[in-house]
Amino acid sequence: MEHRATPSPATETTRPSDWAFPLRLHLSVIIVGLLACTALPLVWMAYTQGKVTALSAGEAQMRQLGLRTIEDYRNVFSGGYAAIETTSAVPQMLTPPPQDLLAKHNLLLRLLKSSFRIDGIYAGYADGTYVQAISIGTNSAWRDTLNTPSGAAFAVRTITKVIGIPVTTWTFFDKDTRPLTRRADRDDVFDPRFRPWYQAALSEGRTTSVGPYISAATNYLTLTFATPAVGQDRVVIGADVMLVSLGEVVDIGTVSKQAHGYVFDNTGRLIVHSDPAVMTKLRDRIRRGMVLSAADAVDADPAIPAVTNLAQDSRVPDGEVVRFAVNGRGYLAQSFHAEIAGLLKDYTVIIAAPLDELIGPVERTLRRNLAAAAAFLAAGAIAAIIISRLISRSLYALADEARQLGNLEFKQSRVSRSWISEVNALAKALGSARDAIRTFSLYVPRELVRRIVIAGQSAIGSASRQEITVLFTDIREFTTISERHSPEEVVALLSTYFETLNMIVERHGGTIVQYIGDSIFAMWNAPVHDERHVENACRCALSVKAAVDAMNADSHAAGRPELITRFGLHTGPAVVGSVGAETRRQYTAIGDTVNIASRLEGLNRDYGTSILVSSAIRDAVEESFNFISIGTVSVRGRTGQTELYELRG
Repeated sequence: MEHRATPSPATETTRPSDWAFPLRLHLSVIIVGLLACTALPLVWMAYTQGKVTALSAGEAQMRQLGLRTIEDYRNVFSGGYAAIETTSAVPQMLTPPPQDLLAKHNLLLRLLKSSFRIDGIYAGYADGTYVQAISIGTNSAWRDTLNTPSGAAFAVRTITKVIGIPVTTWTFFDKDTRPLTRRADRDDVFDPRFRPWYQAALSEGRTTSVGPYISAATNYLTLTFATPAVGQDRVVIGADVMLVSLGEVVDIGTVSKQAHGYVFDNTGRLIVHSDPAVMTKLRDRIRRGMVLSAADAVDADPAIPAVTNLAQDSRVPDGEVVRFAVNGRGYLAQSFHAEIAGLLKDYTVIIAAPLDELIGPVERTLRRNLAAAAAFLAAGAIAAIIISRLISRSLYALADEARQLGNLEFKQSRVSRSWISEVNALAKALGSARDAIRTFSLYVPRELVRRIVIAGQSAIGSASRQEITVLFTDIREFTTISERHSPEEVVALLSTYFETLNMIVERHGGTIVQYIGDSIFAMWNAPVHDERHVENACRCALSVKAAVDAMNADSHAAGRPELITRFGLHTGPAVVGSVGAETRRQYTAIGDTVNIASRLEGLNRDYGTSILVSSAIRDAVEESFNFISIGTVSVRGRTGQTELYELRG
């Protein structure tokens, strides 16, 4: 580094940015240069390779999820299909109740336990008899409808004929299919022969499906499989399969947090969605016989219109991954058909996800590329850290000191000797400023300066008219006290006295504007707004009087003079702000309100009171304080009469 002579104070004064500019420049060049030379080539290489890899990896992941999804969802449908096929092949199920009733119960309950997606399985007979097993589980709808006993997991409804009259019996079982209770249902008028599933199976003469529809009992989206029993006259076996959200069947989120699954029926209507919120809207529309439009769900899933078009496009091969765009954002999608033994023909299952989120496998490729340049990045990072720490450590300490100085806080400097001469010069200058301001703050109240800065009233001419409350205090016979005691004793006594007053005024939100000999001039609601300024000023006056009385008691016991204090309080409008010359100014309040408060303080001599207030004070807070009427007087320098009150507590 080139050595230069220490600049003179005049030079430092006229060119304050010489040090800051070169430091920023060199620091930026070093850090940015190191990182650019090492990181940019690696980022470019990782990006170009990752962009190619992302598409292939995303397509591969989409294929895997699509195959798993269609397989799992087929299992949902095939469970109901297998249940009715099995039931129709059992001879005991082909006889109408009450024949073989125990065998019917056992078979239906076992089938329900084997598939948690089957909501119910049942058989209807030509004479109107009926047997149905229902999985209750945690389904609150079934529990409310059936008023199930505690611990019930399954229910079996049996409709038999007694003298040609249908009789319904409900039997409830626990999770291990042990019977709990049985009761009759005299209000049940259910007849399976008039149900859509029964009539559809007989009219088509083969296994068929009905729905989807919203089950009135469970509020689930349900699809019914029904088949006529072979060789039997008008015996139909049926099963209700719950069409749940794809998100409940397979974790669509393993591909992307914004990936969604869809199921469309043979009319192109969306009947299943992986998002529970969209699924709720679907159920509501289907219950009312309506179709969920793309506009109704586009907020939750903007890809719905494009996916709907994809489901209706017969040219897309089964299982092929396709790309499309939604609002300029690329998507990958894969579609399958969910046909089960000739049922659900043309039902379409689609998985779609944003292309920009399918980057999981790419991260491994990026890590391998970045590892090759780890040494270069480490060297650049270490160099940047060392240089920045050497330079910024002292600067941060100086900045912290400057912040403290701005808050009028004077703590010991934490800056040690730096190897940068400019930092040392700045630390020395800041130390001198701190000492000067600390000394100056002894003569100007720090809190007043803070409040003026906060309120933005530091500029000359910024005075404005506003409501304030003014307090004047004065010590009775202070001249006599000064004559009878040495100046040192008087100064010591006044210092303690003013310290007490200053602390109490600040505690009550007031500002001491000026010390006038043995008196103080304080005000509220300026420079900081205070909605309760009258109340706070009154409480302050009472607190000061109590504190002075206690101090006088101690002084009397110690043989020191007592400082009997008188107070004058008034509230009203005044012009408040900074006044004075460019080189010397004062923050103060000017107006009739200030004059009246001063006159009130002086009137204490005439009435032998301690705290005299105006009627404006009394009217503002009469419900919170005790006042005693003194009378009406003419205040010197003011026309009209002024009502006087003494604040007692």
